[in-house]
Amino acid sequence: MAAVEIHGYAIVSDDDRIADAEGRMPDVLRNEADWAYFQDGLDRSAVTVLGRLGHEANPNPRGRLRLVVSSSSAGLERRADGWWWNPQALAWRDAIRQVLPDGGQVAVPGGRRVFDLFLDISYDAFHLSRTEGARIPGGVALFSRCDSGASAETILSERGMEAGPRGVLDPSVPVSLVVWRRKTN
Repeated sequence: MAAVEIHGYAIVSDDDRIADAEGRMPDVLRNEADWAYFQDGLDRSAVTVLGRLGHEANPNPRGRLRLVVSSSSAGLERRADGWWWNPQALAWRDAIRQVLPDGGQVAVPGGRRVFDLFLDISYDAFHLSRTEGARIPGGVALFSRCDSGASAETILSERGMEAGPRGVLDPSVPVSLVVWRRKTN
Protein backbone atom coordinates (compact mmCIF):
# COMPACT_ATOMS: atom_id res chain seq x y z
CA MET A 1 0.00 0.00 0.00
CA ALA A 2 1.23 3.50 -0.83
CA ALA A 3 2.24 5.70 2.11
CA VAL A 4 -0.50 7.72 3.77
CA GLU A 5 0.22 10.37 6.39
CA ILE A 6 -2.66 11.44 8.66
CA HIS A 7 -2.75 15.00 10.05
CA GLY A 8 -5.38 16.16 12.54
CA TYR A 9 -6.25 19.88 12.77
CA ALA A 10 -8.15 21.57 15.59
CA ILE A 11 -8.41 24.89 17.39
CA VAL A 12 -9.60 24.56 20.98
CA SER A 13 -10.34 26.66 24.03
CA ASP A 14 -8.46 26.27 27.31
CA ASP A 15 -11.06 23.67 28.34
CA ASP A 16 -10.39 21.66 25.13
CA ARG A 17 -13.67 22.58 23.40
CA ILE A 18 -14.07 22.75 19.61
CA ALA A 19 -17.67 23.98 19.55
CA ASP A 20 -20.39 25.46 21.74
CA ALA A 21 -23.23 23.45 23.29
CA GLU A 22 -25.19 23.61 19.99
CA GLY A 23 -22.23 22.20 18.05
CA ARG A 24 -21.33 25.49 16.36
CA MET A 25 -17.87 27.00 16.31
CA PRO A 26 -18.06 30.10 18.52
CA ASP A 27 -16.50 33.41 17.52
CA VAL A 28 -13.89 33.06 20.28
CA LEU A 29 -12.30 30.20 18.27
CA ARG A 30 -12.34 32.01 14.93
CA ASN A 31 -8.94 33.46 14.13
CA GLU A 32 -7.54 34.58 10.76
CA ALA A 33 -3.98 33.38 11.43
CA ASP A 34 -5.18 29.93 12.49
CA TRP A 35 -7.57 29.80 9.51
CA ALA A 36 -4.72 30.56 7.10
CA TYR A 37 -2.54 27.87 8.71
CA PHE A 38 -5.40 25.37 8.50
CA GLN A 39 -6.14 26.21 4.85
CA ASP A 40 -2.45 25.69 3.99
CA GLY A 41 -2.68 22.25 5.59
CA LEU A 42 -5.76 21.39 3.57
CA ASP A 43 -4.01 22.58 0.40
CA ARG A 44 -1.14 20.15 1.08
CA SER A 45 -3.53 17.24 1.60
CA ALA A 46 -4.79 14.80 -0.99
CA VAL A 47 -8.07 14.23 0.89
CA THR A 48 -9.95 15.82 3.80
CA VAL A 49 -11.82 13.52 6.21
CA LEU A 50 -14.72 14.99 8.13
CA GLY A 51 -18.04 14.01 9.63
CA ARG A 52 -21.32 14.38 7.81
CA LEU A 53 -22.45 17.39 9.87
CA GLY A 54 -19.18 19.23 9.22
CA HIS A 55 -19.41 18.37 5.54
CA GLU A 56 -22.96 19.72 5.32
CA ALA A 57 -22.16 22.86 7.34
CA ASN A 58 -18.98 23.82 5.49
CA PRO A 59 -19.05 24.52 1.76
CA ASN A 60 -16.20 23.22 -0.36
CA PRO A 61 -15.51 26.16 -2.72
CA ARG A 62 -12.03 24.92 -3.63
CA GLY A 63 -13.42 21.54 -4.65
CA ARG A 64 -11.06 19.60 -2.41
CA LEU A 65 -11.50 15.83 -2.35
CA ARG A 66 -13.51 14.88 0.74
CA LEU A 67 -14.09 11.62 2.56
CA VAL A 68 -17.26 11.99 4.61
CA VAL A 69 -17.62 9.70 7.63
CA SER A 70 -21.26 8.61 7.82
CA SER A 71 -23.29 5.60 8.86
CA SER A 72 -25.54 6.31 5.85
CA SER A 73 -22.92 4.71 3.59
CA ALA A 74 -22.97 0.97 3.01
CA GLY A 75 -19.16 0.92 3.12
CA LEU A 76 -17.42 3.24 0.70
CA GLU A 77 -19.38 5.09 -1.96
CA ARG A 78 -18.35 7.69 -4.52
CA ARG A 79 -20.96 10.45 -4.58
CA ALA A 80 -21.07 13.76 -6.45
CA ASP A 81 -19.72 15.64 -3.39
CA GLY A 82 -16.94 13.19 -2.50
CA TRP A 83 -16.39 9.77 -1.03
CA TRP A 84 -18.71 8.60 1.76
CA TRP A 85 -17.35 6.06 4.22
CA ASN A 86 -18.90 4.01 7.00
CA PRO A 87 -16.07 2.81 9.29
CA GLN A 88 -18.40 0.17 10.78
CA ALA A 89 -18.76 -1.44 7.37
CA LEU A 90 -15.26 -1.06 5.90
CA ALA A 91 -11.83 -0.80 7.54
CA TRP A 92 -9.81 2.40 7.14
CA ARG A 93 -7.00 0.59 5.35
CA ASP A 94 -9.41 -0.70 2.69
CA ALA A 95 -11.20 2.64 2.32
CA ILE A 96 -8.08 4.77 1.96
CA ARG A 97 -6.54 2.29 -0.49
CA GLN A 98 -9.46 3.03 -2.83
CA VAL A 99 -9.61 6.77 -2.20
CA LEU A 100 -5.84 7.40 -2.41
CA PRO A 101 -4.30 4.48 -4.33
CA ASP A 102 -1.08 6.47 -4.77
CA GLY A 103 -0.96 7.55 -1.11
CA GLY A 104 -0.65 11.09 0.16
CA GLN A 105 -1.45 13.33 3.06
CA VAL A 106 -4.82 13.08 4.80
CA ALA A 107 -6.27 16.08 6.68
CA VAL A 108 -8.67 15.34 9.55
CA PRO A 109 -10.52 18.46 10.77
CA GLY A 110 -13.14 16.62 12.82
CA GLY A 111 -15.72 16.74 14.47
CA ARG A 112 -15.33 14.96 17.76
CA ARG A 113 -16.42 11.49 16.60
CA VAL A 114 -14.00 11.71 13.69
CA PHE A 115 -11.20 12.92 15.99
CA ASP A 116 -11.92 9.97 18.31
CA LEU A 117 -12.01 7.53 15.37
CA PHE A 118 -8.56 8.63 14.22
CA LEU A 119 -7.12 8.26 17.71
CA ASP A 120 -7.63 4.53 17.07
CA ILE A 121 -6.53 4.65 13.42
CA SER A 122 -3.44 6.67 14.45
CA TYR A 123 -2.43 10.21 13.62
CA ASP A 124 1.04 10.89 12.24
CA ALA A 125 0.71 14.53 13.30
CA PHE A 126 -1.88 16.57 15.18
CA HIS A 127 -1.85 20.36 14.74
CA LEU A 128 -3.34 21.64 18.00
CA SER A 129 -4.09 25.36 18.02
CA ARG A 130 -5.36 26.95 21.22
CA THR A 131 -7.16 30.23 21.84
CA GLU A 132 -5.54 30.99 25.15
CA GLY A 133 -7.74 32.40 27.89
CA ALA A 134 -10.97 31.23 26.23
CA ARG A 135 -13.40 28.80 27.84
CA ILE A 136 -16.59 27.33 26.39
CA PRO A 137 -18.67 25.93 29.28
CA GLY A 138 -20.90 23.08 28.14
CA GLY A 139 -19.23 22.99 24.74
CA VAL A 140 -18.25 20.01 22.59
CA ALA A 141 -14.90 18.50 23.57
CA LEU A 142 -12.10 17.80 21.09
CA PHE A 143 -11.93 14.15 22.21
CA SER A 144 -14.63 12.32 24.18
CA ARG A 145 -12.23 11.69 27.05
CA CYS A 146 -11.84 15.44 27.56
CA ASP A 147 -15.35 15.32 29.06
CA SER A 148 -13.91 13.13 31.83
CA GLY A 149 -11.18 15.64 32.62
CA ALA A 150 -8.34 14.35 30.42
CA SER A 151 -6.58 17.12 28.52
CA ALA A 152 -6.02 16.95 24.79
CA GLU A 153 -2.28 16.89 25.48
CA THR A 154 -2.60 13.91 27.84
CA ILE A 155 -4.68 12.00 25.31
CA LEU A 156 -2.25 12.64 22.46
CA SER A 157 0.71 11.70 24.65
CA GLU A 158 -0.99 8.46 25.72
CA ARG A 159 -1.41 7.63 22.02
CA GLY A 160 2.33 7.72 21.41
CA MET A 161 2.67 11.29 20.24
CA GLU A 162 5.09 13.96 21.42
CA ALA A 163 4.73 17.71 21.39
CA GLY A 164 6.86 19.94 19.25
CA PRO A 165 7.71 23.45 20.35
CA ARG A 166 4.93 25.90 21.12
CA GLY A 167 4.54 28.53 18.45
CA VAL A 168 2.31 31.58 18.37
CA LEU A 169 0.06 32.09 15.35
CA ASP A 170 -1.51 35.31 16.64
CA PRO A 171 0.13 37.13 19.55
CA SER A 172 -2.78 39.58 19.94
CA VAL A 173 -5.18 36.91 21.28
CA PRO A 174 -2.94 34.82 21.77
CA VAL A 175 -3.49 31.75 19.60
CA SER A 176 -0.76 29.19 20.06
CA LEU A 177 0.11 26.11 18.02
CA VAL A 178 1.79 22.87 19.01
CA VAL A 179 2.29 20.15 16.42
CA TRP A 180 2.24 16.71 17.97
CA ARG A 181 4.03 13.96 16.05
CA ARG A 182 4.14 10.20 16.31
CA LYS A 183 7.14 9.16 18.40
CA THR A 184 9.86 7.43 16.47
CA ASN A 185 12.00 4.90 18.30
